[in-house]
Amino acid sequence: MPAITTNDLKNGITLQIDNNLFTVVDFQHVKPGKGGAFVRTKLRNLRSGNVLERTFNAGIRVEQAILEKGDMQFLYKDGDDFVFMDTSTFEQINVSPRALGDAVNYLVENGIAIIATYESEIVSVEIAVTVELNIALTEPGIQGDRVSGGRKPATLETGKVIQVPLFVNIGDRVKVDTRSGEYITRV
Repeated sequence: MPAITTNDLKNGITLQIDNNLFTVVDFQHVKPGKGGAFVRTKLRNLRSGNVLERTFNAGIRVEQAILEKGDMQFLYKDGDDFVFMDTSTFEQINVSPRALGDAVNYLVENGIAIIATYESEIVSVEIAVTVELNIALTEPGIQGDRVSGGRKPATLETGKVIQVPLFVNIGDRVKVDTRSGEYITRV
């Protein structure tokens, strides 16, 4: 595992600290008038998602963790697990819903995800910022109520429930923001 100094930190670098993996979310080099320089960081734990702040002395060595990332295609659900196929080697792997996190709400068959692994452990799954999904279930809208901007619950084909405008019906295809789970537009 390569060791780097805190002077080499950049956003997005993954570090191994105390047997945990952290991604640098933000960092700031501070050089006070008195005393030695230091680096103030915000780190996100890849396994739990928690964000913590940590201060390092400038120039100390930290262990960089090299993640292997690859495009994987979602094939089908096998019991509780999700089966993905590596698009270059055609190798299939089972991924638990815990490893997928919120991405589980937006996965459809043949969808592509970027899966990052560290020593054979899946540490993160990235999907597109927006996805297009079909509405599986929703109440009919009230005729004539087009101006109020009202919303109603709708269940997507993946089972996730979101709020949509009153004019959206069963079978409509909608674009959804995967970061917030919000309706964007009807497709």
